[in-house]
Amino acid sequence: MRLVLFLLSILVLALAGYITASAWFLARASTDMLTTGPLTALQREAEAPTDPLALGYRGNPMQALSLPFTVVRIATPLGPAEAWLVPAAATEVGRAIFIHGIAGAREDGYRALSMLHQAGWSVLLISYRNDPDAPADPKGHYGMGLLEWPDLEAAVDSFSPGPDGPGLLILADSMGAAILGQFLAQSPLADRVAAVALDSPALSFRAVLAHLATQGGQPLSFATAPIAGLLVARMTGLPLAQAEVADIFAAFPGPLFLAHGAGDRLIPLAPSQALAAARSGPTVAHWTGADHLGSHAEGPAAYEEAFEGFLGGLTD
Repeated sequence: MRLVLFLLSILVLALAGYITASAWFLARASTDMLTTGPLTALQREAEAPTDPLALGYRGNPMQALSLPFTVVRIATPLGPAEAWLVPAAATEVGRAIFIHGIAGAREDGYRALSMLHQAGWSVLLISYRNDPDAPADPKGHYGMGLLEWPDLEAAVDSFSPGPDGPGLLILADSMGAAILGQFLAQSPLADRVAAVALDSPALSFRAVLAHLATQGGQPLSFATAPIAGLLVARMTGLPLAQAEVADIFAAFPGPLFLAHGAGDRLIPLAPSQALAAARSGPTVAHWTGADHLGSHAEGPAAYEEAFEGFLGGLTD
């Protein structure tokens, strides 16, 4: 009996050590993901595609899509952040703001820009803290929306027609959705947003950690992820338990477009599906099998049909 208890205690200690070590490595990788330095270096090293609708393309709207634009500087709390303003093709029917995801860029908004431009929308493609054309955050890393939402607030304040004018459409990719969610929850300007479009949205940092743990193929990931979450919070000094915005979008009363792929290796599909099911407001969901932010590339015609249908409902 003593031998059995001894062996069981050894097994428990070994499992505890394995879970702790796995959690530390997951936390370290997740903290690196939130750190601007390594991500910026990877961006510089990657070979940029020539297709302006492909992720990683770099070039202004005129170079990319032959669209005239104006460079504007948004007065964010940390200092001026550059944005591109692309006016509508003809009579303006609405205004939209695009906010990219972690280590992304304004150019990521080109998938929607061409459709918005032709449909009569003026579009502001913004940068925010830690982007090359914006101030660095003193913490030195991304904050899953907890740090960045005041930069979006500054853009809304400068670009929206005001509290009595028509509301804004805000489009957000990946961590951009976390930024938008925090803005909707915390900003006094949140009621200026009339509609939302999300692609591969980061609705839950907790779910992202669990997904990354599962993607690693290691056993006991269900135990690893919660510990990693506590470690990341300690490493970054951020209250990442508050980086949960699914309920905010579920309660948002305006129209919402949502695109996400089942093959997403970075952000899990399940929270997006749960969001669509929880919504009572008008919702257009476009599900694909694509990897992160790859739904348009997987089927451009189907994506554009869904998005243009969503846009049509905003101006009827």
